[in-house]
Amino acid sequence: MTSVKEFRIEAEATDEELGRGAFVFTDDYSVFDWGKMPDQIPKKGASLCTMGAFNFELLESEGIPTHYRGVVENGDVVDLADASHPPWEMAIDLTQVPDLPHEGREYDYDHYHDAAGENYLIPLEIVFRNRVPVGSSLRSRTDPGDHGLEIDSWPEEAVDLDEPIVEFSTKYEESDRYLAREEADAIAGKAAIDDLESLARDVNRIITEQADAAGLVHEDGKIECLYYQGEIRVGDVVGTFDENRFSYEGTQLSKEVLRQYHKRTQPEWVQAVDAAKAQAKREDVADWKALCDEAPEPLEDSVLETASDLYRAGANAYTGQEFFDAPPLSSAIGAVRRL
Repeated sequence: MTSVKEFRIEAEATDEELGRGAFVFTDDYSVFDWGKMPDQIPKKGASLCTMGAFNFELLESEGIPTHYRGVVENGDVVDLADASHPPWEMAIDLTQVPDLPHEGREYDYDHYHDAAGENYLIPLEIVFRNRVPVGSSLRSRTDPGDHGLEIDSWPEEAVDLDEPIVEFSTKYEESDRYLAREEADAIAGKAAIDDLESLARDVNRIITEQADAAGLVHEDGKIECLYYQGEIRVGDVVGTFDENRFSYEGTQLSKEVLRQYHKRTQPEWVQAVDAAKAQAKREDVADWKALCDEAPEPLEDSVLETASDLYRAGANAYTGQEFFDAPPLSSAIGAVRRL
């Protein structure tokens, strides 16, 4: 299903019924939309599965419907608290994902929804932002006044927001793009865009409160949702270091660490990725990777070990439970700062 987790189907979804399946989390990682990178990060999959399960159970306790069913241990579906070790498999309800035909960069969402019926994955990512860091794409796409901020231009430091900014982007296009609200509403199909925004704000609030209690700053994140018989449910995985950006004492605690490391150590590849994406846009081509003449190099073992410590220590800190044998978060962050 994705470059970093596998997808198992036990019972396929239909027009009228949800199916059953599971995510199997791997130790693979992806940056810059590249897909699977050359290395694996030890225990990354288990840490993301643990955080995702923890957050789904937290959302369910707050009355937010999700597709989560539990974690899988020895073939049984159990609550996270009943697992004997950090899980790497998560049981979920399945919905339909129809084909999305396209010619170049023009995608046929009418075809998608004609096949979707009352049971489908909403082909959007709903992004929420509590902070606008330097380098955020939001700065190049919008002005502060667009979000009710009383400043004329973006300053040369991060901007903390009193009210989160919610945006919508495509999910299944080769190169994701942010959408005006009207287009997002059309792409969402039968799901109301106001309901999606409200749900995203609730999820953001719950994750932010959990992060605050752990001494973390929740900077931004996203949700993906399914529509089933008139109800919107949170899908995919929520509130992990791959889906969201967290920081601890000013240092990133997320996949952003690996993005920035590649920018510093493999700038030729990063620049080639940017150039390929720009060329694909100019030429109206969907597959930008075919235009990229560089590939990423493997990372040193010490970098992978630092990343593993970060994921495991961060999961312990966020959940407030010692799921993993990991150094204190302060030690893991110190190693990240030395990269």
